[in-house]
Amino acid sequence: MNILVVGGGGREHAIAYSLSKSPLTKKLMVAPGNPGIETFAECYPIPADDIDGQCKLAKDMKADIVFIGPEIPLVLGLKDKLSEIGINAFGPSKEAAQLEGSKTFSRNFCKRHNIPQPNFKYCSDLKTAKDQIELLNGYCVVKADGLAAGKGVVVCDTVNEAIEASTQMLEESKFGDAGKLILIEERITGIEASVFAVSDGNTAILLGTAQDHKRAYDNDQGPNTGGMGAISPAPALNEELNKNIFNNIIMPTINGMRSDGIPYEGILYAGVMLTDQGPKVIEFNCRFGDPETQVVLPRLSTDLVEIVHNTVTHNLENASVNLINNTAITVVIASKGYPGTFKKGIELPSLNKFDKQDDILIFHSGTAKNENENLISSGGRVLSVTAIGENVQDCRQKAYNTVEEINWDRGFYRRDIGKV
Repeated sequence: MNILVVGGGGREHAIAYSLSKSPLTKKLMVAPGNPGIETFAECYPIPADDIDGQCKLAKDMKADIVFIGPEIPLVLGLKDKLSEIGINAFGPSKEAAQLEGSKTFSRNFCKRHNIPQPNFKYCSDLKTAKDQIELLNGYCVVKADGLAAGKGVVVCDTVNEAIEASTQMLEESKFGDAGKLILIEERITGIEASVFAVSDGNTAILLGTAQDHKRAYDNDQGPNTGGMGAISPAPALNEELNKNIFNNIIMPTINGMRSDGIPYEGILYAGVMLTDQGPKVIEFNCRFGDPETQVVLPRLSTDLVEIVHNTVTHNLENASVNLINNTAITVVIASKGYPGTFKKGIELPSLNKFDKQDDILIFHSGTAKNENENLISSGGRVLSVTAIGENVQDCRQKAYNTVEEINWDRGFYRRDIGKV
């Protein structure tokens, strides 16, 4: 099959790498891609949110399947546009992608279908927000309604913190239109985990689990980021909890979307909190996570192309997904200053020595090449170093040995990813 992957970050590098290993893949193209991806696939400099450009490329290459990686083209309706020209796309429709694109839509959906979640109130003005914050004594979570690149969530301990976060979103336009409407949620406690399922609109299959580390610094200190590392499987989950989440969150979501006339197809990512009252939904994402993809897909022993094909042809009912028993850990190397101000265009050490290591994978999250064809940084999160090992200790040692060997002095990383 001819396959086009839309996107160019670490998630798409991991997706493209998995697709490239399948005997079902005839031709693999990625747009825009990155220097790591171009070593095994054709890359085209078309932005992920250029809907017309992506459709034209898919048509010109006679794509059998388009795998849409990031959330923005999904929310903009890329799947719908591809369907109009007769091309199968892996991912939800524009309407279904509201599960991620609008937290208000998501919360109201869960409330309507009795899917466990925190209590919430949405606010479009500061007075309403302040009243709700005072009601919760400041111990709450403030969320921008729309997409904010993983940074539109502020966990607050005090009234002042919550009011400041609300003011920045509602009155100072910190996240632009995404923050014109905000949610003030009760702050639930427990261990977080990410659960990934794939759905063809009628049924769903669990794909894997992970635990993401969002804060910038060790011991969950510092500001929220897009993710500084991850481990799979999620240490806090077991077979019983996975079954609970699948039966009480995943399937009610798929069934609820179908009954609402919005069939959900593609990846459903449920971010859950394991509370004393059982698992509750923190958020839904309508695609694979980043950096969770970099640990979930390397554990997949079932052919990813087969899974994708069964999904777009609505044939998941008799399909199954198998994972290897090994642990996977990824450590993100980020530019100093991230998630605040940081410099781009800084040269990176050579990564060639790691190419032949089966148990080490280096995914490019924010890289480019300069005029001399040398690898440089182009984003806040630069590299995801993934290790596969027999257990957590073995895995962490491999990952951190590799990070130290890369030895990029203009970057930083957390030293406690996967630590138990």
